[in-house]
Amino acid sequence: MREALKPLRQANNTLRRLDHVFAAVDHGSLRQAARVLRVRESCVSRNIVALEQLLDMQLFDRDVHGVRLTEAGRAWIDLVRAHYEGLHDALAGGGRGHQDAKTVRIGFCAQMGRAFVVRLIDRFRSLHPDVSVAIEDIPHEQCLAAIRRRRVDIVFTHGLENASLCRSEIVAHERLFVLLPVGHPLAERPAVTWADLADTCLLIPVGSPQDPVLLEKIASDGGPTIQICRASDATVILRVQLGQGVTLAGEGFAGTVAIDATVWKPISGQSSTSSIKAVWLESNPKRALLRLVGTASNMVTATS
Repeated sequence: MREALKPLRQANNTLRRLDHVFAAVDHGSLRQAARVLRVRESCVSRNIVALEQLLDMQLFDRDVHGVRLTEAGRAWIDLVRAHYEGLHDALAGGGRGHQDAKTVRIGFCAQMGRAFVVRLIDRFRSLHPDVSVAIEDIPHEQCLAAIRRRRVDIVFTHGLENASLCRSEIVAHERLFVLLPVGHPLAERPAVTWADLADTCLLIPVGSPQDPVLLEKIASDGGPTIQICRASDATVILRVQLGQGVTLAGEGFAGTVAIDATVWKPISGQSSTSSIKAVWLESNPKRALLRLVGTASNMVTATS
């Protein structure tokens, strides 16, 4: 019996090592990979080294900033990734049957773009009443894994790095709003610019799916100092209420969520909008997903 189970144990070990390798690829950091996998960083490192020894190949270059694929590692990842995702899909019950084929699973991980997604779902339901829509929040660092393992069919976010095997399209642009404490000197203005907030901290929760390019533009154009906070959205809002900084969201969120002792103000001028991307697995064959993507594309064309 032990001999019969040995190949299964070896397969499980290999799959676990692959999980750790691909998490490191997607996040560029052993620490981030460990956080997503909910294991110790040493465990991720140990499993990657074990796979490198098995392959007799160095997959990653490592430095104080994180990990990045070697040239040989990138070639190997490109070759193996589709097989790895397919195996996970099969083990998770990839053939979920007819009922799942009639359900589109949407992942959402951004405060921006919610108004567009609401309109999209309403439009899609009117066109395809026989298709169910399931929605769930996805932490930004888990988006790629959720898409590739078919936990969700499509994600709406600001964009994802290392999104190989995925397709993406910009589906919406939304005006940015900043949350100010009611006693802020700018609280009475109809709108503010980033330059108006030059002496202010812009509080961004760690892991927030904010567009990094947008944040760089805000900081480089004489705007507020960007402060990444190891805190939840609720704690960041509390800090705004206490006058310790400001934070931002899209127009759809700002227009529907009122927060005590604060006021939302629209941003005008440069870097006053944010784009939302739809990201999905290119090999996902689900017709309902293709119909949803088609509906989104038609809505974008109609408003452009």
